[in-house]
Amino acid sequence: MPATLTSPTVLAWRDYDPAACALPGMFLGELPLPGPARGEAARLWELGVRRVRLPEPVDLTATAEPTAALRGLGLVRDLTARAVMVEWTLRLAPDAGETWRVLSHLQPPTALHGPKDAAESLRAWRHGHYLCKCLWRKGPGFIQIRDRRWGELRRFTADEPEYATAIDRLDHGATADGVPASALDDFRSEQLVLEIGEYAWWVPYRVSRWLQQSIAI
Repeated sequence: MPATLTSPTVLAWRDYDPAACALPGMFLGELPLPGPARGEAARLWELGVRRVRLPEPVDLTATAEPTAALRGLGLVRDLTARAVMVEWTLRLAPDAGETWRVLSHLQPPTALHGPKDAAESLRAWRHGHYLCKCLWRKGPGFIQIRDRRWGELRRFTADEPEYATAIDRLDHGATADGVPASALDDFRSEQLVLEIGEYAWWVPYRVSRWLQQSIAI
């Protein structure tokens, strides 16, 4: 697993709406995230947080610190799953290609930097984003992923235990030698993991209840 970082912080509010956030008592201040990364979104939710701003960009360029990127992306993913409003910026390499589309199930960033077509990509991300676009769930004895990032529904269902083990280890980043190889290869082929430095990071977010009628997901 990634090394523990110096505790990051976020700015937090009690409501998602900007007008409401401007009212007295809505700003919760700058909150530390002492970790562990797993469970940070739940802890913020329990504090009453409904809007979050990440002070630093999530940097996925080759020279950036991968553990910081893992921490930031994990928080954006897990807060998106709870429909918490997230203000964040993303920095990609100039040749990042379709990396933004791999992340297009996350709340769109306020700014996207790096690629020449960043403005166009960000417009497409904002136009096409909706909740439950790429998710996974754990049933009794199986896991299932539903993915609409590419337009059509792609569904992946498995009952072999190594898939659940792989997801658990990839959740906030893991090196390949710590993940069942067959499951990791399958997830890579479906673009369900993102390579960040030496780590592979689990892309879909988990749902505990449907945010729309299940027939529409």
